[in-house]
Amino acid sequence: MFGLGVPEVMIISVIGLLLFGPSKLPSLGRSLGEAIRGFKKGIEEVTSDQPKIEKAKNGVEGSK
Repeated sequence: MFGLGVPEVMIISVIGLLLFGPSKLPSLGRSLGEAIRGFKKGIEEVTSDQPKIEKAKNGVEGSK
Protein backbone atom coordinates (compact mmCIF):
# COMPACT_ATOMS: atom_id res chain seq x y z
CA MET A 1 0.00 0.00 0.00
CA PHE A 2 2.17 2.85 -1.32
CA GLY A 3 5.19 1.46 0.53
CA LEU A 4 3.66 2.22 3.93
CA GLY A 5 3.94 -0.22 6.78
CA VAL A 6 1.52 -0.83 9.61
CA PRO A 7 3.16 1.70 12.00
CA GLU A 8 2.95 4.47 9.40
CA VAL A 9 -0.70 3.73 8.64
CA MET A 10 -1.50 3.75 12.36
CA ILE A 11 0.19 7.13 12.83
CA ILE A 12 -1.66 8.60 9.84
CA SER A 13 -4.94 7.19 11.20
CA VAL A 14 -4.40 8.73 14.63
CA ILE A 15 -3.52 12.11 13.11
CA GLY A 16 -6.64 11.93 10.92
CA LEU A 17 -8.75 11.07 13.94
CA LEU A 18 -7.33 14.01 15.89
CA LEU A 19 -7.75 16.47 13.01
CA PHE A 20 -11.22 15.53 11.78
CA GLY A 21 -12.84 13.70 14.68
CA PRO A 22 -14.67 10.38 14.62
CA SER A 23 -17.86 11.79 13.11
CA LYS A 24 -16.17 13.21 9.98
CA LEU A 25 -13.89 10.27 9.14
CA PRO A 26 -16.52 8.04 7.43
CA SER A 27 -17.67 10.83 5.12
CA LEU A 28 -14.08 11.84 4.46
CA GLY A 29 -13.18 8.26 3.53
CA ARG A 30 -16.26 7.97 1.33
CA SER A 31 -15.45 11.14 -0.59
CA LEU A 32 -11.83 10.07 -0.98
CA GLY A 33 -12.98 6.71 -2.37
CA GLU A 34 -15.32 8.42 -4.84
CA ALA A 35 -12.51 10.71 -5.97
CA ILE A 36 -10.17 7.77 -6.55
CA ARG A 37 -12.89 5.88 -8.48
CA GLY A 38 -13.52 8.96 -10.64
CA PHE A 39 -9.82 9.34 -11.34
CA LYS A 40 -9.49 5.66 -12.32
CA LYS A 41 -12.55 5.93 -14.57
CA GLY A 42 -11.06 8.96 -16.31
CA ILE A 43 -7.77 7.15 -16.86
CA GLU A 44 -9.61 4.12 -18.29
CA GLU A 45 -11.56 6.36 -20.68
CA VAL A 46 -8.40 8.02 -21.94
CA THR A 47 -6.60 4.71 -22.47
CA SER A 48 -9.63 3.14 -24.18
CA ASP A 49 -9.90 6.14 -26.54
CA GLN A 50 -6.19 6.03 -27.44
CA PRO A 51 -6.53 3.37 -30.22
CA LYS A 52 -9.41 5.35 -31.77
CA ILE A 53 -7.31 8.51 -31.74
CA GLU A 54 -4.33 6.73 -33.28
CA LYS A 55 -6.54 5.19 -35.97
CA ALA A 56 -8.09 8.56 -36.83
CA LYS A 57 -4.69 10.20 -36.82
CA ASN A 58 -3.25 7.56 -39.19
CA GLY A 59 -6.28 7.86 -41.44
CA VAL A 60 -5.81 11.62 -41.78
CA GLU A 61 -2.07 11.31 -42.38
CA GLY A 62 -2.60 8.56 -44.93
CA SER A 63 -4.90 10.74 -47.07
CA LYS A 64 -2.32 13.53 -47.46
